[in-house]
Amino acid sequence: MGGSETPSLPSPPDQPPQHVTPLQEKRKEGGSAPSDKPVDAKTLRRLAQNREAARNSRLRKKAYVQQLESSRIKLTQLEQDLHRTRSQGLVLGGSNHSNVNLCSGVAVFDVEYARWLEDDHRHMSVVRTGLQAHLSDGDLRVIVDGYISHYDEVFELRCMATKSDVFHLITGTWTSPVERCFLWMAGFRPSEIIKMLIPQLDLLTEQQLMGIYSLQQSSQQAEEALSQGLDQLQQSLVDTIAVGSVVDGMHRMGIALGKLANLEGFVRQADKLRQQTLHQLRRILTVRQAACCFLVIGEYNGRLRALSSLWQSRPQDHQRNTMPDESSCQIPIDRRMVQPTPQNHFPEF
Repeated sequence: MGGSETPSLPSPPDQPPQHVTPLQEKRKEGGSAPSDKPVDAKTLRRLAQNREAARNSRLRKKAYVQQLESSRIKLTQLEQDLHRTRSQGLVLGGSNHSNVNLCSGVAVFDVEYARWLEDDHRHMSVVRTGLQAHLSDGDLRVIVDGYISHYDEVFELRCMATKSDVFHLITGTWTSPVERCFLWMAGFRPSEIIKMLIPQLDLLTEQQLMGIYSLQQSSQQAEEALSQGLDQLQQSLVDTIAVGSVVDGMHRMGIALGKLANLEGFVRQADKLRQQTLHQLRRILTVRQAACCFLVIGEYNGRLRALSSLWQSRPQDHQRNTMPDESSCQIPIDRRMVQPTPQNHFPEF
C-alpha cells in the first residue's frame, strides 16, 4: 500500500460541445431563419430608397429651417426700411401700420414661392428618375402622393397671400413675364392644362378618356361662371364709382370698397378649382400615368420660365433687325377701323 503510487485522477473533460441548431447557425452568420423569406433585390432596393429618402428629408428640413431664418432676416430688414421711410414722410397714410403687415405678407409669399419652385425641381427629378428606373407601382405611388402634397402646399401659400394682398397675386409679379400672359384669376386655367395633357398621355383607356373629357368640360364651365361673375363685379364697381355727386362720393367709395373685397372670393374659388382638377386627374389616371402627368405639367411651366429668360436676355439690336415688317403680318387688318378721326384724338363711346 505504501509503495504503491497513487493513481492520478483523470483531467476534467473539455466543455462538451453545445448543439447548434440551424436557426442559431443562421443567426451567427447574420442571416435570417430558414422559415423567413429571402431578401430579394426589390426589397433591398426599396430599403436603399427609404434610406435615401430619409436622408433627403433631413437635408430638406435643414435647408427649410435655413430659408426660414433667411426670410425672417429679410422681413426684419424690410420692416426697418419701411419704418425709416415712414419717418422721413415718404409713405402715405401717416402712422398706419397696415402697410407694414401688407408688405410683410407679400414678401413672405415671394420668398416661400421661390422655395417652392426649388422643391418643384427636386420633385420633378425624383419623378423622372422613378419612371426611368421602372419602379414598382407602390414605390411610384409614394412619389406621386408626395407631388400632390407639394401642390397642396402652394395652394395654402396662395390662400395666405390672397388674404394679405389679392392684387399681388392678380398682377402676377411673382411669375415670369411669359407665365403672366397666360394667367387667369392669378393662376392657370384647368381646362387648358387638361387640353395640353391629353395628347401627351399614352395608353389611355376609353373610360379614362371619357373621364378626362368630362373633367375638362366641367372645368371649362366653372371657369366661364367665375369669369362672368368677375365681369359683373367689375361692372358693378364701375357703376358705383362713376356716378353720383361729390357729396356722396365717400359713401359710394365705401360701397365700392366692400364690393372689391369680393375679389378675394373669386381668386380662392379659382384656386379651389385648380386644386380639385389636379386631384381628380390623379384619381382618373394610373400611378405611372399620373407621374407622367405631373412631369409634363412641371416641364411645361419650366419652359415658360425659360422662354421668359430668353426674352429678357435677347439682344436689343438683334430684336430690331428681326422685327417682321408690316407686309409679313398674317392677320388681315382693316385700316379704316384703326385710323383716328381728325376731330378728336380719342374714340367716342
